[in-house]
Amino acid sequence: MPYSAISTDAERHVARPGSANSSRSKRRPGSRGKDIGVIGQASWISSVINLVNTIVGAGVLAMPLAMSRMGILLGTAIILWSGLTAGFGLYLQTRCARYLDRGSASFFALSQITYPNAAVIFDAAISIKCFGVGVSYLIIIGDLMPGVVQGFTSDVHGLQFLLDRHFWVTGFMLIVIPLSFLRRLDSLKYTSVIALISIGYLVILVVAHFAKGDTMQERGPIRVVQWAGIVPTLSSFPVIVFAYTCHQNMFSILNEISNNSPFRTTSVVTSSIGSAAAIYVLVAVTGYLSFGNKVAGNIVGMYAPSVASTIGKAAIVVLVMFSYPLQVHPCRASVDAVLKWRLTRKSESRNSSPSRTGSSPLLTSAKSVSPKGDGIGEVRFAAITTGIIVLSYIVAMTVSSLEKVLAYVGSTGSTSISFILPGLFYYKISSPDSQHHQRLLKEDDDGGDVSDDEEDQGLLGGRNSKSGSWRRTLLRRLSLALAIYGFVVMVTCLISNTFFIVAH
Repeated sequence: MPYSAISTDAERHVARPGSANSSRSKRRPGSRGKDIGVIGQASWISSVINLVNTIVGAGVLAMPLAMSRMGILLGTAIILWSGLTAGFGLYLQTRCARYLDRGSASFFALSQITYPNAAVIFDAAISIKCFGVGVSYLIIIGDLMPGVVQGFTSDVHGLQFLLDRHFWVTGFMLIVIPLSFLRRLDSLKYTSVIALISIGYLVILVVAHFAKGDTMQERGPIRVVQWAGIVPTLSSFPVIVFAYTCHQNMFSILNEISNNSPFRTTSVVTSSIGSAAAIYVLVAVTGYLSFGNKVAGNIVGMYAPSVASTIGKAAIVVLVMFSYPLQVHPCRASVDAVLKWRLTRKSESRNSSPSRTGSSPLLTSAKSVSPKGDGIGEVRFAAITTGIIVLSYIVAMTVSSLEKVLAYVGSTGSTSISFILPGLFYYKISSPDSQHHQRLLKEDDDGGDVSDDEEDQGLLGGRNSKSGSWRRTLLRRLSLALAIYGFVVMVTCLISNTFFIVAH
């Protein structure tokens, strides 16, 4: 969140994505394809943990300020609405992944069979967005660690380097570098658990101060139904909308989860979004009721100096530190897709066809499929990862704030991957006239070993062909509505960001 993946061999036949767990989802006898990529190893809980950690970042501490400008009623409604729309975008990604070979789902792969000429633009936006957020995490570390040191000890004579932000950015880079070179998102589940523990501590800290009532003397007025006006509300609207951005890692989770049945993947989405929404509402309400309209952007910084508040600042550092590799992972995949597109578009654009029909491969070019299964060779993987780490380190060391840049990057990149792309991809690929959709329906008819109700489980699942048909029609209309909503949010956020930057 702001201040809060690919090709197959030409001879490989296409397959309906199925679960690696044969007891839950069986391979259709009429399907001639096979699974590719690093798949079938991540558990359900691991997927939820990584997704929640991607969603919830340091921006949770700004929720009370957003609540103060919107009022408790409107603020809570917008938090829940934003979670609902973001969750629907994630659900559409799970539906789109069904049209791709198991283990090969990515924004690039989908754009190749929907909007191939715009594939490089989509991935460029994703890589820039993830890179910018990763750099902001490093900047947060450099800004907070000197205060953490001073909170634990006031005597730093002879150790002035402990108050230098550059020292801490460099030191923490030594920790995140090995984590950034892990290929599989599932490998980050243990660090994500530590990050979630940090989030838990921050939530407990905010709730405990509210329950204790030690901030009541400094509390300002409380808005329950009233709001501060349209301008202040719009200024905080992006904070809430982008707080659920995690869609850049959703395809990796779908590729790696052991049981990718519709029910399991939908439950991953609902559990992750529901947990994040609960955290946001709890922190927003209790934090706002603690300080009222006097609340600041970082509520932890408002508490009286104490060991507990200092540990809270350290928890923020731990949170963003272990969130950095979760930004490198999708950034690397998108950079690889951009470079691959530039290298192959002239020689293969006429001969390749990302079609699932017949015996044609989904995507051609075996070059991108490595023995490691993530589509990136060893040397290429190391080079791209090193480039991302080095560039982010240089920017974090030379720039003290990316707030204005991230405001525009979030307005475009986050809205694209959260709302616009999932909506447009599903609307295009699920068209009754789409050869990919017709192929999928044919496999449904041929796959007698998988029942309709098992296959269509999810938000809009159905038990018979008629109900399933109108549900798919409704889903297409809702996906288009989500894309339109994304464009409206993008324009609104760009205008509000420009207004406030000019005003200040």
